[in-house]
Amino acid sequence: MSKKRPNQPEISKLVPALLEWFAANARDLPWRRTNDPYSIWISEIMLQQTQVKTVIPFYDRWMRAFPDVGSVAKAKQEKVLKLWEGLGYYTRARNLQKAAQDVMENHNGEFPHSYDDVLALPGIGRYTAGAICSIALNLPTPILDGNVIRVLTRVFGIHENPKDPQANARLWELAGRLVEVALGIDPVNYQPHFSKHSSGHCSHLNQAMMELGALVCTPTQPQCLICPLQRHCVAFKNALTESLPNLGPRVEATTRRFLAFLVVDKSRVLIRQRPAGVVNAHLWEFPNVEVLEKGEMPGAVAKQLFGTAPKSFELFCTIKHTITRYRITMEVHRASFNGSATELSKSGKWCTLLDLQKLAFPSAHRKVANLVLKSAELVKS
Repeated sequence: MSKKRPNQPEISKLVPALLEWFAANARDLPWRRTNDPYSIWISEIMLQQTQVKTVIPFYDRWMRAFPDVGSVAKAKQEKVLKLWEGLGYYTRARNLQKAAQDVMENHNGEFPHSYDDVLALPGIGRYTAGAICSIALNLPTPILDGNVIRVLTRVFGIHENPKDPQANARLWELAGRLVEVALGIDPVNYQPHFSKHSSGHCSHLNQAMMELGALVCTPTQPQCLICPLQRHCVAFKNALTESLPNLGPRVEATTRRFLAFLVVDKSRVLIRQRPAGVVNAHLWEFPNVEVLEKGEMPGAVAKQLFGTAPKSFELFCTIKHTITRYRITMEVHRASFNGSATELSKSGKWCTLLDLQKLAFPSAHRKVANLVLKSAELVKS
């Protein structure tokens, strides 16, 4: 047995404190009203890098459209992407459908009930497999997301960067020990108000750590005075909550600039579909080019993009948005050409206003599409 580090909290004391806190403070979220593995899988995929308040309406719409694995597996990809529109990281949606097809083909349509089988599905890694198996099936499988990392590094006073292999391995070990202790607790107390859907203490323990990180042990200004782990927490005792976790230097933001073009012909708008194998694959967008020089003129860029110079162009809108470390500005110019619609169609596809509503666009291009839809007179020229 490895020697215990000085001043380390006892795991056996942390687990009851977490379970009691979760029983009293857990939010009543839609995916917590069931222990169906499919429903919990959908919520976990949606929650990757996305806030709970953002996910809830997407989850509700998804479950109405796709109530089970089979409905996702046989759906058209266009419908899957449209329902995902606005959540970003669209690889999640494509992998989700591939995984649903895998379940139908290799598991007789029943979501697998073993950790290894869940882990083998497309788009599911160690954390997601652990979350699904513990929350839905009450298996003692650990989880380690950003919230749990923050709780564990502070409670146990881990100064190393969580991405460091040794530190990461220790965090997984601690998460595993916690859920193993939870498995051994007699199922008498610690039942939340929605306990009729509860899977057990492994489920509650892992959700408690995620919930504590989301609501109390927050990245900045953590609410230590109401934390159930306060008297056990190394960071609190040593005034280290602002310095842990040690995530290393912040990556500097990168500025990127795009020029996009709104081309209209007889109530139709020119759009194009992104190819496979790229970011936002298979989604639709307005023709655009990333420009490296601030001085590049829209007319010259349009000529390069469409093969002919526009007879006129004017700024339609400017969209600013952030994706991970990128700060993106997209200037959208309405361009008119002397060439025929047939010639311009080589650069994309002509679509109607109904198409603009039905097709899935990345968030920045969806904002442009919505502005076009609001300006009905724009596409009547």
